[in-house]
Amino acid sequence: MKRKYHRNNSKSKIWKILKESLKYLSLLILAGFFVGLTAFVYYAKDLPRPEQFEERVFPETTKIYDSSGDHLLYKVHGEHRRTVVPLEEVPEYMKQAVVAAEDSHFYDHMGVDPEGIMRAIWKDIKLGELRYGGSTITQQLIRSTFLTNKKTIKRKVREAILALELDRRHSKEQILEWYLNQVPFGSNAYGVEAASQVYFDKSASDLKLQEAATLAALIKAPSYFSPYGKHKQELLNRKDYILNRMAQEHFITEEQAEKAKEKKLSFADPGQFMKAPHFVMYLLEYYLKPKYGSEYLKNEGLEIYTSLDWDLQEIAQKAVKENTERVEKYDAHNGALVAIKPETGSILAMVGSEDYYNTKQEGMVNVALRPQQPGSAFKPFAYITAFKKGHNPTTTVVDEKTNFGTWGGESFIPQNYDERFRGEVTLKEALAQSINVPSVKVFMYLAGIEDTIKTAHEMGIRSELPAVPSLVLGAGEVKLLNMVSAYSTLANGGVRVPPSPIRKIVNSQGEVIEKNTPGGRRVLTEKVVKMITNVLSNDKVRAPLFGEDSILSFDNHKVAVKTGTTNDYRDAWTVGYADEVAVGVWVGNNDNSPMEKHLGILFSSPMWRTVMDAGLEKFN
Repeated sequence: MKRKYHRNNSKSKIWKILKESLKYLSLLILAGFFVGLTAFVYYAKDLPRPEQFEERVFPETTKIYDSSGDHLLYKVHGEHRRTVVPLEEVPEYMKQAVVAAEDSHFYDHMGVDPEGIMRAIWKDIKLGELRYGGSTITQQLIRSTFLTNKKTIKRKVREAILALELDRRHSKEQILEWYLNQVPFGSNAYGVEAASQVYFDKSASDLKLQEAATLAALIKAPSYFSPYGKHKQELLNRKDYILNRMAQEHFITEEQAEKAKEKKLSFADPGQFMKAPHFVMYLLEYYLKPKYGSEYLKNEGLEIYTSLDWDLQEIAQKAVKENTERVEKYDAHNGALVAIKPETGSILAMVGSEDYYNTKQEGMVNVALRPQQPGSAFKPFAYITAFKKGHNPTTTVVDEKTNFGTWGGESFIPQNYDERFRGEVTLKEALAQSINVPSVKVFMYLAGIEDTIKTAHEMGIRSELPAVPSLVLGAGEVKLLNMVSAYSTLANGGVRVPPSPIRKIVNSQGEVIEKNTPGGRRVLTEKVVKMITNVLSNDKVRAPLFGEDSILSFDNHKVAVKTGTTNDYRDAWTVGYADEVAVGVWVGNNDNSPMEKHLGILFSSPMWRTVMDAGLEKFN
């Protein structure tokens, strides 16, 4: 009996101890719960609302295209290059590579991966510092959007809270789409589309398996693994590791992984990507930035469709380059060209110098926008003004040595280019053959200095012009762009349409916020335009100067054209037009040094003819 009592008593004591232990354990768990709840409340205070992520607007890169939209000219970005793309436009390879590399349990956890956290904690304990975080894709997304990269317990708690809430509210596909458009890849590229363009010069939708794995490899340490740095081989090693992980996760086969490892990667040129650079910089500095502001352009993801015709632009660039090589033996080392569509004012081509990147020749200077003396290319404005006042091409003046009085303290006694006088000549002969003395008489006595200046301004010249007799011989300074625009007024039947570099601008929501709707203003009568065009297109009348069937002659098109050479041979011009297109060119030196003494037709007309022929063929 005693033994039985003892056994019962022992059981009672054990049960009592067990109850006491459970009691204290419950209290400990309850205390831990309250401590955890208190920590949760403390760290969660002032947390941003998860729904703010839906309201977040990502800064996007603005893209500048040619008129067709087929040729990307330039990307305008701030600190972040970004183009947001929907998840369906991202290849499966890219999604799988990121999941395999960054969060293999992405589709199974609730925003936080306890197993990953425990592994990270164990590694941190062994190291004695907070280095590993076990962050999921959701946590990385939260961190880059709302928090910092500073490794603290407070940040990790806040990060986990928001990750759990974000995962509860949104699908895995939505979270992955946000992540792929947000994650940094280095070189200021944020999001997979920008990264694909920066590193492989292609859209993300065109990525191959090995390229997708390479981009996924960059995420861990974009600067360290940059393909343009000294750790490129480590990037390639990590790429192969990710391909292995993709095979382990059954995203791809081992055979696919091995084949992808063997594929050679071709990285894009890390230099600045810009086509038609003089035109692009003109567009930015003179049109877009003043109108929209730099920050708006950098962040709003606009799609800008310019007026530029890429086919004609390529022809123009080649023509300027080849012409510059041709005339270098005459001490001429640069050239510029502008082509405009008269009806709309659209700038079809703009080449500001022989080579934008030639620093020795100051290639970045856009001579199309720099005031230069136009020589005899300015004469038509005087004759147009005379025609407006009732004179006509058969009106005569006397070509003889003439003193036009004292100007600037000196007598103005101009000479003709061949230093001879012809006696009585018609206005059409004087203009077509570019005879100086009759042109000064037309300017001063038939047209009037002030009225000619007014005509030039009405037609599109924007420079301040000096009211002196030598102006008709090119003493003032004008911009090539303005000269071509003014001649376009003649091509357009006397209706002035300002030059425009824009076709349309579309915002990131696909809405057209600007469109070129040309509005013209008549500044010349059709009668006056017809008279001046007939003179400038008459090959027979100009034959005494240029010869018959010269480079300025056209068999199947009516093309009006005027050349110009300054007295000191620093500038050579050819400007002309037809109904379809107006083209103007300049040849000279950026340092304004003189060329050899030859007529402007030798320097500038060949490249003008090349582009005029191309424009007539394309737009006729």
